[in-house]
Amino acid sequence: SVEATTRIPYPGETAPEHTPTNEQIVGQGINCKPNMRLKDKLLLVLGCIIGAAVLFFHGGHGYMLSSSAGMTRGVSVHSRGSNLKTPFSHAYHQKMMMMMTHHPNRDCSHSHSHSQRVGAVAPELLAPPTKPDFSEPRFMWQALREAVDEEMERDPNVMIMGEDVGHYGGSYKVTTDLYKKYGELRVLDTPICENGFTGMAIGAAMTGLRPIVEGMNMGFLLLAFNQISNNCGMLHYTSGGQYKVPVVIRGPGGVGRQLGAEHSQRLESYFQAIPGVQLVAVSTPRNAKALLKAAIRSDNPIVFFEHVLLYNLKDEVGGPDEVQSLEHAEMVKEGKDITILTYGRMRYTVMEAVKTLQAKGYDPEVVDLISLKPFDLHTIKKSIEKTHKAIIVEECMLTGGIGASLSSEIHERFFDTLDHNVVRLSSQDVPTAFALELEAATIVQPEQVVAAVEKVMTATST
Repeated sequence: SVEATTRIPYPGETAPEHTPTNEQIVGQGINCKPNMRLKDKLLLVLGCIIGAAVLFFHGGHGYMLSSSAGMTRGVSVHSRGSNLKTPFSHAYHQKMMMMMTHHPNRDCSHSHSHSQRVGAVAPELLAPPTKPDFSEPRFMWQALREAVDEEMERDPNVMIMGEDVGHYGGSYKVTTDLYKKYGELRVLDTPICENGFTGMAIGAAMTGLRPIVEGMNMGFLLLAFNQISNNCGMLHYTSGGQYKVPVVIRGPGGVGRQLGAEHSQRLESYFQAIPGVQLVAVSTPRNAKALLKAAIRSDNPIVFFEHVLLYNLKDEVGGPDEVQSLEHAEMVKEGKDITILTYGRMRYTVMEAVKTLQAKGYDPEVVDLISLKPFDLHTIKKSIEKTHKAIIVEECMLTGGIGASLSSEIHERFFDTLDHNVVRLSSQDVPTAFALELEAATIVQPEQVVAAVEKVMTATST
């Protein structure tokens, strides 16, 4: 069974002794690492100001800031026919070469390999290789980190970018210390500018890289909605198939623990309406790792949903060769009385309700959708043909949510198979409250699932 802990331990730290069960997962919080030092912030701001001034006064030619020696004259760099004298360090040399010639198949006029252009670091800075023990349970954040690490090692075109993904290690530690292994260009810290770095990732994907975009919170990705909808989902079509956009856009979402309305967004239905984009919602450490690896390898743009309260789930994960289909649902529990369709965090709400239902003599079947676009209608049909009844349990909003789309699909395709109309249990159409009791009242609870199943079963038994 999947376990949870009260706080995610940092690398090298032992897990806390108290280990609550999944039934207490709603109450778990997640601690993050300390913020960037004030000195580093001031140096960063000062460097930006000086750099802007130099570029302004010298027209962008002849001078650049060196990461080690300040302002000097010096090294000639030849790229694409230009002859600019620029006195920057080896790290800046790598960065400029990447920006100018980052396509892996493009001929370059310098001697650096492709792995160096995307930010590889000196061998002596790499962590000593260790063989992971995949029999050991992992937290979900560790499973996701493992997936990113394995895919970056497997394919030099894979990179990750986002706010604080580098030195800070990501808001939920998914990229902890990866910059030490792969360099600061393959693990790229970005400004707080979602539309900018999402657009950059889409452009990089068009030219051969496989970027992973981490949204610090899924709600922030609304700032990049234009890039995701008008570019990410459509460029393959509008270019007549000339371009692929193999980009993964991932991050935490859903109702957390008193995070307030703006940080409790459920954006599944927002992105579901975009043509050309696939949606995936993970729910366990094992499927999180296997699905993220599949998403990175896919040539399609994937929006990858991770629930903010599931990062501290702990379970066994698969090895580097385990990859899970992005289009298939997962059978959580087989049953014969009624089909319960769910995804993400609500999988655990449903399974809590199942304990009560079984004690009352009911035998529900539980299906984790995983793929929110496209739906795995084959698995759904097979289950409904057995039970003839369906309930959808989601954290998305009632109006226009994932459940609304799925319910219409089931009614249109499998109407003759149903003995009862599809019942939807969704979050209320109100902003999520900060107060704990009000927050809980806006989302589906296990007792509501029990009541809905009993109502449907009673109606169909008479």
